[in-house]
Amino acid sequence: MKHRLIFATLLVAGTTSCGMIGGGNDGGGEKKEKSNMNMQEAADRADALLADTMDAIKPPVDWVHGLSSDLSCSVSRRVAVTTVISNERRGSFLGIVERHWKKKGFTHRGSNNSKSSPATYFLTSDNFQIRLRFGYQGQAQFEVTTPCVEESEVSPPKPRAGAPEYDGSEPPPPDERSEFWSADSPVQGTS
Repeated sequence: MKHRLIFATLLVAGTTSCGMIGGGNDGGGEKKEKSNMNMQEAADRADALLADTMDAIKPPVDWVHGLSSDLSCSVSRRVAVTTVISNERRGSFLGIVERHWKKKGFTHRGSNNSKSSPATYFLTSDNFQIRLRFGYQGQAQFEVTTPCVEESEVSPPKPRAGAPEYDGSEPPPPDERSEFWSADSPVQGTS
């Protein structure tokens, strides 16, 4: 009898906690909030997060949409910066992005302080994961992964004025020069 009571208590506690973190199918907790959005709406939100981030970078950089992927219940959207960000300016670039995301109320989840491929990871209040990392050829790459949402068809990112239309292929490597971001000297002082 005592073992059954312990088992029943653990079963109820496990089931309750799944509903609270969105793991249950009962529509309670976080899952209920997320079910109000479908994959296309989540992709649109991810695109808006990326566009807002790119608008916050001063001086501005050139960028294109990167590979997009639709998973079983989430979407991943990417942006690749085509402006050359020199090794000496990567820290300043990361700092601008991190300050912007903190100002938006995003939660810092971690960093990679590697000289060759630094990265920073954040989480929005509505559970969208957003990151910046420097990848191949030192290219700054942003990615937003949506939380699990209602399955639906997903369109590619909308074209932006003056930028090539996203065609689903790999983005071009960084080849645009910036007097500020491509400079081979560190930023003096703080801005």
